[in-house]
Amino acid sequence: MPVQGDPTSRPTKPRSASDRRSTQAERSARTRGALLESAARGLSRYGYGNLVLEQVASEAGYTRGALYHQFKDKEALASAVIEWVDETWRREVGRLVEQEPDPVFALITLAHGHAVYCRRDVARVAMALRLEFSGQDHPVGRQLERVSESLAKRCARLINAGRRTGTIPAGPPARIVALALIGALEGTVIALAGRAPHDELLAARAVVGVLGLHRFPDGLALRTGTAPDASARATGIST
Repeated sequence: MPVQGDPTSRPTKPRSASDRRSTQAERSARTRGALLESAARGLSRYGYGNLVLEQVASEAGYTRGALYHQFKDKEALASAVIEWVDETWRREVGRLVEQEPDPVFALITLAHGHAVYCRRDVARVAMALRLEFSGQDHPVGRQLERVSESLAKRCARLINAGRRTGTIPAGPPARIVALALIGALEGTVIALAGRAPHDELLAARAVVGVLGLHRFPDGLALRTGTAPDASARATGIST
C-alpha cells in the first residue's frame, strides 16, 4: 500500500483512448493473422469447396463469431488468404529476386526461393485453388489469376532482360517461356513435396532447362551455397 506523502508513490495513469485503440488494433491483427494462416492450411489440404469455417476458427483458437467479425463469408476469407499468401511470397521470395541484378540468377533465385517457400502447407494455396477453379468464372479464381499474371509478367521481364544481355538464348515469346517456367517449377515442387533439398535443386534445374541453358551460370554454386560437384550430380547439368 502506498504511504501517504511518499515521494516515490505515483498514481496510476489511466490509459488514453489512443492506447486502448492501439491495443484493440493489435489484438484484431493477431486474430486476423491466426485465422488467415489456419484458412490457408485448410484451403491447401481440402480446397475451397470442402473448407469448413467453424473448423478454421477452431484450429486458429477462436470462435466462428470471431471469424465472421473479420470476414463476411468464405469467399471473403479465401480472397484475403490469397492476398496474404501473395504478400508473404513477395516479402520472402520476391525481395531476394529483386536483389539479383543478373536476370538468369534472378530466375534461379526465384526457383530456389519458391521451392523452399512451398515446403509449408500455407504456400500451396495457389496451386490447390488453381486446380479447383480451372475453367470456372468465380471471384476467387479471378483474383488468383491476377496474382498468377503478376508472376508471369515478372518472369517475362527477366527473360527479355536476359535475352537483351545475351545470357538467355532466343526462343519462343518471353510470356510463353514464362508460363512454361512457372508450370515446370510448380510441378516440380508438388511432385517433390517433403523431399528437401532435392526439391530446391531440381526446381533450379527445371528453370535452367526451360530457359534453354546448357549449364548453370558461373558463380551459381557460390551464391546458393551448393558445392559445384554436388550441384552437377543432383541436376545432371554441367557446371
